[in-house]
Amino acid sequence: MDILELESFLPYRLYRLADAVSREFSRVYKDRHGLTRPEWRTLAGLGQHGTMTATELGEQSAMHKTKVSRAVAELERRRWLTRTPDEKDRRIEHLTLTAAGLAAYREMVPLAKAFEQELLARLSADERTAVTNGLIALKRALGKD
Repeated sequence: MDILELESFLPYRLYRLADAVSREFSRVYKDRHGLTRPEWRTLAGLGQHGTMTATELGEQSAMHKTKVSRAVAELERRRWLTRTPDEKDRRIEHLTLTAAGLAAYREMVPLAKAFEQELLARLSADERTAVTNGLIALKRALGKD
């Protein structure tokens, strides 16, 4: 029987690496605001794009709709976002950060950028180029460019 060595299987390696980076960064927003990963992704998506629907947030952040729903409910409980029903389709809600949510997002942006710079600083210039080119190549190979 042929065996798949999971530790050397590229999709698994990419997943584990992305998870490790995400967990390391999660310390920043968890320590600062007590946010979960889905809550952070929701806050970041709305901070970047302004008003979005839950479906758009799920697509943008690659989160399942139940995770989006829980994150939206928690950010609404904190009064960091508001829901506005769509005028044409009442099943759709437009989500927008409140002033408090926007303030939290603006506080997190420089921390996120600093985390990224510190992570990249651990690599040589050639390694940074290789990572960037590798990501671009994989996206292209998957038809996601």
